Amino acid sequence: MKSFGPKPWVLPQPVLIIGTYNENGTPNAMNAAWGGQWDAKEIMICMGSHATTENLARCADFTVAFATKETLVASDFVGIVSAKKDSQKIQKTGWTAVKAENVNAPVFTDFPMTLECRILRKIDEAAEGYNIVAEIVNILVDENYLAEDGQPDVEKMQLITYEPVHHGYVVLGERVGNAFSDGKKLK
Repeated sequence: MKSFGPKPWVLPQPVLIIGTYNENGTPNAMNAAWGGQWDAKEIMICMGSHATTENLARCADFTVAFATKETLVASDFVGIVSAKKDSQKIQKTGWTAVKAENVNAPVFTDFPMTLECRILRKIDEAAEGYNIVAEIVNILVDENYLAEDGQPDVEKMQLITYEPVHHGYVVLGERVGNAFSDGKKLK
């Protein structure tokens, strides 16, 4: 095996679109790759120093949408352009924003699934940013992405993951097994 030393290569890395309101009340979004489930009803996200972190200092509410193959270009754009430097950032994405029902944050309706969240605590807060642990207040799923049983159909969503080795995006694909079930074959 070839050795590479320590790198941020935990896979897959979801492409998370964090929605907040700017100081003037306009919707803002950023792309965050380092995040995941923290507990059954909580998530964790590594935040740098961004307009979004300033927004979160004013209001602990935010949304998290999961980027898809269809939203890839605009999702990458909100990760490389700061609202501090481009006041037309969200307009350039073409996304539609509506106010979330359960938190004070925008929901971008162009995504199949969005979490409404509220910060519970900040960890290792410094000028460079911090990690947040947030409660999932509610989950919204576009009805076009529901399976026959009424639950979200993740395969339909064409979610993307950040591929940190070559700095790309990869579409998550087909179901290949059944969790908490297939392993029973080895009992």
